[in-house]
Formats: sequence, structure tokens, C-alpha cells
Amino acid sequence: MKRREFIASTGLLAAGLAINSCRSESKRADRRNGMVRRGSGDWEWVRNQFNLSSDKIHMGAMLIASHPQPVREAIEAFRRRLDEEPVSYLNEENERRQRAARKAAADYFGGGPENVALTDSTTMGIALVYHGLPLRPGHEILTTEHDYYATHETLRQVSHRTGATLRRISLFDEAATASVDQIVTRISSAITPATRALALTWVHSSTGMKLPVAQISEAVADVNNSREPQDRVLVCVDGVHGFGIEDVTAEDLGCDFFMAGCHKWLFGPRGTGIVWGRTDAWENLQPIIPSFMDQSSWTAWANGMEPPKETTASRMSPGGFKPFEHQWAMVEAFAFHHDIGKSQIAERTHELNRQLKQGLASMPNVTLHTPRSDDLSAGIVCFDIDSMEPKEVVSRLADRNIIATTTPYLVSYPRLTPCIYNTPEEVEQVLREIRELI
Repeated sequence: MKRREFIASTGLLAAGLAINSCRSESKRADRRNGMVRRGSGDWEWVRNQFNLSSDKIHMGAMLIASHPQPVREAIEAFRRRLDEEPVSYLNEENERRQRAARKAAADYFGGGPENVALTDSTTMGIALVYHGLPLRPGHEILTTEHDYYATHETLRQVSHRTGATLRRISLFDEAATASVDQIVTRISSAITPATRALALTWVHSSTGMKLPVAQISEAVADVNNSREPQDRVLVCVDGVHGFGIEDVTAEDLGCDFFMAGCHKWLFGPRGTGIVWGRTDAWENLQPIIPSFMDQSSWTAWANGMEPPKETTASRMSPGGFKPFEHQWAMVEAFAFHHDIGKSQIAERTHELNRQLKQGLASMPNVTLHTPRSDDLSAGIVCFDIDSMEPKEVVSRLADRNIIATTTPYLVSYPRLTPCIYNTPEEVEQVLREIRELI
């Protein structure tokens, strides 16, 4: 097969949602009907979709997720066929499977497939967007002191490469006592005529703070109303720790770009992610990795021409050979969330986290660092126990078969992350064990 034909077959977009010959559409329909019969509140059914060890309480979903049964089945079925007939099966399936993954993401988060680029992780999405911005000396990138290494290091690289200035600001003094008005005001006051990009994280893995992205986007839109299109401030959000929890769409958030991996709260295939971009925002970027999805780029190369100037989500999707069985199975992760219901998932996750925060806040010698309000928190709960190092807390909880993590920052905290496969009884057990520790 000619390389040109292969690139076209592995990159062009077409619809199609059949899982595979080993897993019929009727089986998927039976699964959905079963969930409807049980009702969205059947959390025992949800827990049983995961092969989590039953002797532990798992509160580390924010790091890496277990695959639920529909995702596991899809991955294994795709892998089996790729092992049996790698060339023919890839040529037959990749085009429509990639299209289906983009459509599933758009159905879940808003817009259409043309708004979605496929990536391998949040970190890759962050790098694609920030390195793709048309920055130069005299421009400024505005970010915060609270963002994670992946954002800070990418922006440092971008600043060095482009000559744009990088500036960090603090959005609050203490996460637990922060307010929406305080955060929005600090951002609005920090924007200057030189600012071209605002780099934010929706839910901070350092404290569990959830930024009011919608209100921030509104404030930036007010600034942009008096600017020429090329001088707009682009709102770019690392959204991975709200993606799969909150019942919102990209339109609700109002940002220009949203980058997220799918292997955390979405419980999607490991090694998958998306960048969602506004239709009129993609044209601001320059691709930095050749795409196999964009036929116009291939055609231009084959004819010794420059590709069209307008950048698209297809062109921003990095090419190369992937763990295709994982990328294709993204469809099932989004379907799993639709089956349960986005609003039910959000309500359940917040309910468990409220229970945990309330219990921690009532304990002596414990400091809760995550805001109590649902408006400023999601699924991450950070705390401290007096006179005990974070790693010691996590280690001693592990001795009690409770899986927790520490925040990977200079100032570190123990961290618990209840999600939809946890129960109120498990939260109470965790609280009892922490009382024993103190």
C-alpha cells in the first residue's frame, strides 16, 4: 500500500460508532437499557463495572483511573483484531474510529468534531496549544502561581523560544478562604495591553481549588471587546480535574481552548486526551507536530505547496502511530458517562466530597485546604495533620488499605479524591481511620 493511501486511510474523518464484530450494537444497547432499568442512582452497579481490588478503599482516581467494563471490553476487542489482522483492520477502521472519538467528545463537551483535536495526554494538549500561539517579543503570557509543572514548564519554554514575557500572579492567599470575586478581580487587574494568553488550571491538584472559569471568561471577554481580533486575550484551560466530574459544556465555561486527558475522572483509555477549541480560535495556532488526520496538509506536501493558512482541529491532532485500540475506545468512556448521566455524576461526586470535607473540618489537629463550597471545589480534597508529614499520612493510610496521594508541589499535602465508584460508607471509614491517626 502506498504511503499516501495509508495516511489518507488513517486520518480522514467519517462517522461510525460500531464497536467491533466481537461486540455487537445490541449488546451495547442491552447495557444501556440495563442502566436505565436500574436508575442513575444504582452506584453499586457503577462500582461493579471496575475491577478494583475489593480489600482497599481507592481514593486516587485523580492520578490514574481504572477502566470500567465497557472501556476494557472495547480495548480488548480492538487489540485482538489488530493482533490478528494489523494492516487490514487498521486500514478499515482507523478513519471512522477517530471520527467517532472526536464526535463522542463533542457530544459530551459541546460543539462538533471540528472543535476537537485528539491527543495523548493533558501535557501534550498544553504543549500543542501554548507552543502554537503566535507570540513574539512585546507579548505577554499571564498565568498563576498555582498551576502545575506541565503548564509552568511549557510556558517557560514558550517564553524562551518566542521572546514573549511570562508573568505569574497569585489568585488568593489561602484556597480555603478564597472567593469568586477575589479570583476574578485579581485576574482582571493583572491583564495588560501586552497580554495575549491567559493560562489557567480549572481544578488545582495542589489544593483542590476549582476556578470560576465561566466568570473569568466573562471578565476577559469584556477586555477583548475593546481590542482588535489579533490582540485578543485567549483563555486557555487545563481542565483535566473537572473533565468527567462537572456537568458543564465548553460553552458554559466560555474559554477559547480546553486541554484534558481522558484517563482520570472520565475513566477513559490511558494514553488519550483532547483539546477542545472554539471554531474561531483554532486559526490563531500553528501546528507543531505533523497531522495524519488533515488531508490538506498531505496534499500540499505531495504537490510541493504550502497548506492552507487556516489551522483546524484536524491539523492540530498529532500524527504518528498510536495505541489505536485505546484511542478508538474513547467512545465507550464518553458513552459510560452518558449512560449514568453527567448531572448524576456531578451530584454524586460533590456529595461524597462534601461529606469528606465536613468530616475533616470538624477534626482537631486537621487543617482543610480545599474550599468547602461546591462552586470552588470538585473532586480533590487536600488537608494536613499537625506534626505529621504528608508522605507519612499517605503511608499510614495505606497500612489501613486506604489509597491516597500527596500533592507534587514544594508545599505538599495529603490528598483524597472520592469519585463515583466510592460510597458514603467508605468515606466514613476513611474519616474514622484519620481520627485514629490523630
